[in-house]
Amino acid sequence: MTPMSMSRALPIDLEPPQDFSVVLGGPLFQLLRRTHLTGNALELLRQRILIFVALVWVPLFTLSVAEGRAWSGRAAVPFLMDIEVNARFLIALPMLIVAEIVVHERMGPVVRQFLDRNQIPAGALQRFDRAIESARRLRNSVTAEVLLLAFVYIAGTLLFRRRFVTFAAATWYATPTPDGATVSFTGLWYAYVSLPVYWFLLVRWYYRMFVWARFLWGVSRIDLSLVPTHPDRVGGLGFLTNVAYAFTPLAVAHGVMLAGPIANRIFYTGARLTQFRIEIVVLVLFLMCLVLGPFLVFAPQLARAKRTGLREYGTLAERYVREFDTKWLRGGAPRNETLVGSGDIQSLADLANSYEVVKTMQIAPITKDAVFRIAVAALAPVLPLLLTMMSLEDLLKRLLGVLL
Repeated sequence: MTPMSMSRALPIDLEPPQDFSVVLGGPLFQLLRRTHLTGNALELLRQRILIFVALVWVPLFTLSVAEGRAWSGRAAVPFLMDIEVNARFLIALPMLIVAEIVVHERMGPVVRQFLDRNQIPAGALQRFDRAIESARRLRNSVTAEVLLLAFVYIAGTLLFRRRFVTFAAATWYATPTPDGATVSFTGLWYAYVSLPVYWFLLVRWYYRMFVWARFLWGVSRIDLSLVPTHPDRVGGLGFLTNVAYAFTPLAVAHGVMLAGPIANRIFYTGARLTQFRIEIVVLVLFLMCLVLGPFLVFAPQLARAKRTGLREYGTLAERYVREFDTKWLRGGAPRNETLVGSGDIQSLADLANSYEVVKTMQIAPITKDAVFRIAVAALAPVLPLLLTMMSLEDLLKRLLGVLL
């Protein structure tokens, strides 16, 4: 059976026709279903976390104990004191798995909102369905996950040898020699099992984000029915922000991925946190692009809707204020009609409010709150490292000074 035929044969429809989730599908998902490690709606979360941790972390601990490198002995950097690897496998990896169920639960209802809010014209329903089906095919592709796995093993092995064997002293996974480094048995499991599994789960998330972005791009090609006066100030697309919030666990995982190596450099090579400010900024910007960037595909339509709204509501406002002026300031009101109790002034205020909503309309469904949450989630794992620069008391005083 060819990879393409496998891709067509594998998927099992677990979603209603007009629901979509980047998580609920793919070869690994089907494998987990067959091994009863997940249900149709990503149940058994705790069991999946335990199985993956047992695969990537427990053997490392067991082998490092056997080799006398778990907490002291032959290694200057013992296994249990390696903040990077323990943070990666005990915190970041579970967060990658937790993110699946959070994103799945948020994404389905959000996609249905395009229909519930009548933003897809009747003549474009087939195009909307085709966008969902195209995204499903990509999500369920066997070929894509096989290529991701191959990339992880090829690039990951090279990265391990060039990047992770960095300490001058002996570590739990390698010992420096004049000819390079001698990798321990623990290091072999680390390089060829633990890291590939972890990186596959991570890169698979990047592929899912690509599928999500491509789906949104397909929807943005439809002439959506946007309302410039919608109170969310993005033409009615404000519901998309709910998906951005769902990626918070993914942002935390990335923050842990950065905090671990920084902590190792601080404690074992004498580095300072301020030396990594560029890396921290780059991480936050990367996550903004990853999570919020796909929403920018709606910018052209929202900008056009705003221009149209300003023109149309500007014309309507012009007619109304002229008639209001003629009626109440130029003597055009009937003698028996009084200004007190008239609804004209309230209507004038309502029209002004509507025009102000259009005027302040954004050209992307991205809120300050979403930006703030993603940034905080990414930076939270790094914040404890501030204690390497100042005492907890000084840190609390500074934080209270900023907040108060």
